[in-house]
Amino acid sequence: MMFHLRFVFIPLFIILQLSVIEFVNGGFSVNLIHKKPSASSLLLQNTPQSKTNAYLGHYLMELSFGTPPVKIYGIADTGSDLTWTQCVPCIDCYKQLNPLFDPTKSSTYSNISCQSDKCSHWLDTGVCSSQNQCNYTYAYASASVTRGVLAQDTVTFTSPSGNPISLPGIAFGCGHNDTGSFNDHEMGIIGLGGGPISLISQIGPSIGGTKFSQCLVPFHTDVSITSKISFGDGSEVIGDGVVSTTMVSKEDKTPYFVTLNGLSVGDKYLPFDSSSNTVAKGNMFLDSGTPPTILPNKLYEELVDEVKKSVALTPIVNDPELGNQLCYRTSTNVNAPIITAHFEGGDVKLNNVQTFITPKDGVFCLGFTNTSSDGGIYGNFAQSNYLIGFDLDKHTVSFKPVDCTNQQ
Repeated sequence: MMFHLRFVFIPLFIILQLSVIEFVNGGFSVNLIHKKPSASSLLLQNTPQSKTNAYLGHYLMELSFGTPPVKIYGIADTGSDLTWTQCVPCIDCYKQLNPLFDPTKSSTYSNISCQSDKCSHWLDTGVCSSQNQCNYTYAYASASVTRGVLAQDTVTFTSPSGNPISLPGIAFGCGHNDTGSFNDHEMGIIGLGGGPISLISQIGPSIGGTKFSQCLVPFHTDVSITSKISFGDGSEVIGDGVVSTTMVSKEDKTPYFVTLNGLSVGDKYLPFDSSSNTVAKGNMFLDSGTPPTILPNKLYEELVDEVKKSVALTPIVNDPELGNQLCYRTSTNVNAPIITAHFEGGDVKLNNVQTFITPKDGVFCLGFTNTSSDGGIYGNFAQSNYLIGFDLDKHTVSFKPVDCTNQQ
């Protein structure tokens, strides 16, 4: 965690389907039937999508803002709501490689007034400026902060058909003062949380439902390899191998809380809370903006102990760059046992690609860390190579193991 709209019309096309082969006058005659595409196939062709790629612990998601559209690459973050990008003029901003978004060059851009519900109800930190603009300050658990003006503009997605899907009037933050641990490839953050100002909450009513699915490639993948985040109808996670767990509603509507009963290292089961016969509902939330999976101290220590017993290598000690992480010196990934996350409703199995990460050449570290809190965060290392569906209407999160590098 950096912690009524419409579609563009896509023309119908004709599918030629080979249907009948007849023997006529000593030869074969092929009858072709002209068949209109089904409603479901058209929905799939109209599914809004965004490309994503892995870069330095985050997933960069491609969207286009404004008219004419300008590509923005922001961190895909299910742990926050506000979508924002650095804008001209940038008074105090971090360095980015791509040009800043210039509101004056978009014919569909407008600032949101202080009197708007989007300012007063959606954004607790909205402050009225002397120009009647809704100024915001949005902070993250990483200590990063964005400050700027709440605005609205057309946002354009791609689609399986190749045609753009443009949705007007999407609220976002035009950042003019942004600080924190951002790298020069990151142009802002795409807020995919469950709150009212998040991207998915804004576009959901216009695309067939408040739901989306993501497929995150592992971090060892070449940055040129992309996968997709899909929205609305056509984004459902279905088929063989799917397991689902229930979202747990809490006062904070942003995080996607789920219940983790425990973890297994191989056949060794580790309950989430061994001091009680019951597990607190909603003790974890899924955050694509946080790399490691964060566990309460006791469960983390038990996990590390079991992994050490199962790995035939000597852990690295006294390396200040690595701190207290469990790391091994090896040229290939660690031969580690499967770690199973036992969610309420189904199990998600994690292999070494999802559980061991290489912070530097010749070193692999366990992609988990600890917290003094009673709850935890299911980070993006563990989410890779799974098609994960977030259905805010049905209140479910679904997992399907796939090779996300083949989901381009």
